[in-house]
Amino acid sequence: MDADVIEAALEKGKAEFEKRGVSADLCLVGLDGTAETKIVDYLTRHSYACVVVGGGIRKPEPMLPFFEKVVNLIRQHAPDAAIAFNTSPMDSAEAAARWITAP
Repeated sequence: MDADVIEAALEKGKAEFEKRGVSADLCLVGLDGTAETKIVDYLTRHSYACVVVGGGIRKPEPMLPFFEKVVNLIRQHAPDAAIAFNTSPMDSAEAAARWITAP
């Protein structure tokens, strides 16, 4: 997929959170050895009601060990957060809404 298309989808997804009155952080990671540190940094800087794990981490079969690591990092560093899964960046708010409600 084209980077511009992905970026546009991420922006639409973030806008959907805003429409619902829910603040959201976006933690994009690469596989350059810094992902775990970045994820832990995000998980520990705020208290999250829900963490949505995207398909880029979840869907490609070779990513399975990393996906497991991400889920366990969430359990360890944000134990009170629900974990949700989207089908695309644009339905992340819907995925989170299955587990939380806006204030």
